[in-house]
Amino acid sequence: MLRNAIIAALALAAPLALGASAALAAPPTGQSLYADNCSACHQVTGKGVKGAFPALAGAPIVQGDGKLMAAVVINGRAGMPSFKDDLSDAELTGILNYVRGAWGNKGKPVSFADISSVRAQSNAKAKARGLQAH
Repeated sequence: MLRNAIIAALALAAPLALGASAALAAPPTGQSLYADNCSACHQVTGKGVKGAFPALAGAPIVQGDGKLMAAVVINGRAGMPSFKDDLSDAELTGILNYVRGAWGNKGKPVSFADISSVRAQSNAKAKARGLQAH
């Protein structure tokens, strides 16, 4: 009798445990990655901080060429840190696509291949700079 009760309890608990582990294993969304990596400067609203951190809402760079935007995020620019060592291509793809579609932005989505290409070009340029004669 006790054995059957234990088996029944385990059978009922197994789907709950599997559901919880699946939820924990889900990759973070572009929005959550933005919140963790970008919102401190550019704000949750994408409006930035005037005079310090540019707005992303309505910004031409956000709505323009996705590869240019990717290059800025990967390499940094004008006080913005580089994220090339901190975020994977998949994470950057998620963040950029979130930003390009948030707050009224209408930028075309970027692909994982776009981000990988920009990163490869950036790495090649960095390697070439390292090979200069002294």
